Amino acid sequence: MNSLAHRRYLKMNGLGNEIVVLDLRGTQLAVQPREARAIAAAARSRFDQLMVIHDADRPGADARVAIYNADGSASAACGNGTRCVAWAMTHDPAMARPHGETLVLDTDAGRLTAAAAGEFAFTVDMGEPRLRWDEIPLAEPFQDTRRIELQIGPIDAPILHSPSAVSMGNPHAIFWVDDPDAIDLGRIGPLLENHPLFPERANISLAHVAAPDRIVLRVWERGAGLTRACGSAACAALVAAVRLRLALRRAVVTLPGGDLEIEWRESDNHVLMTGPVELEHDGVLAPELFAGAA
Repeated sequence: MNSLAHRRYLKMNGLGNEIVVLDLRGTQLAVQPREARAIAAAARSRFDQLMVIHDADRPGADARVAIYNADGSASAACGNGTRCVAWAMTHDPAMARPHGETLVLDTDAGRLTAAAAGEFAFTVDMGEPRLRWDEIPLAEPFQDTRRIELQIGPIDAPILHSPSAVSMGNPHAIFWVDDPDAIDLGRIGPLLENHPLFPERANISLAHVAAPDRIVLRVWERGAGLTRACGSAACAALVAAVRLRLALRRAVVTLPGGDLEIEWRESDNHVLMTGPVELEHDGVLAPELFAGAA
C-alpha cells in the first residue's frame, strides 16, 4: 500500500486558485511527481497546486513547504497556496500548532512569512523579486528585463510582444495588453510557457494597467494551465509595472477569481501580498488513487 494512503488533506482555494494542503509533519514521507498527479483525483476537481507541509529543517522556521503543480512538476513559489497553508496551520483543528504572531515557512523560493489579515485572509511576504536575466532565468542575456525580445504572431503585426520578465521564486513573463480577455490565452499560453527562452518554463500573464493603483491580470500558470488566480504572478505584474513607471508601488491586482492587494515595499525591496482563502472540504487519500503511481 502507498505510504500516503489514508492521509488527511484539505481542499482549499485562494481567489479560486485550487489548492490541496497535505500535512506530512512528524513523518519522513515525501511526495513523488506521479503521486502528486494521483492526488488531484482526491480533490473531486483538478487542483492548481499541492502544498505539502514538512517539519522545519532550519532554525527559526515553523515548517518547510514543498509545492507541486497539477502535472506533478515542482514549483518554488505559490502565493495563494502559501495563504492556504497559513490558514491550515493556524485554524484547522488537526494541523494548527502554537507559533508566534507571524508564521515562518521555508520554501524553495526562500523563507516566507505570513500574518493574519482577518479570519480568512493573510498577508504573505514573498521576498525580493529577481530581475537579472540569469536569476529569472532566461536562456540568453538581456541587460534590461523590463522588456525582452519575444513576440507571437506575424513580424509586422504580432499578437503579443515585448514582455517584462520577473522571478518571484518562479519565472514570469508579463505581456502588456489593452484587454486581457481579447486574447486566447488558453491557446497561446502553452506555446509561451515552453518557449526555448525559458529553460525552466514560465508563467505567462496578460496584464492591463487600468489605473496607477489597479492592474487587471489573466494568467497561464506553468504546470497548471489557465487559473482563476496566481499570487506570484500578481506580485510579478506589479513589480514589472512599477519598473516601467506604469503603476504605484501599492496596487490592487484584479484576477478572474478576485482581488489581491500587492505592495512592493521600497524600504527592503520585499513584495507583500494580501488576499483571502476559502476551505472547501477535507478528505482522506484513498489507497486506490495510487494504483498507477508506483
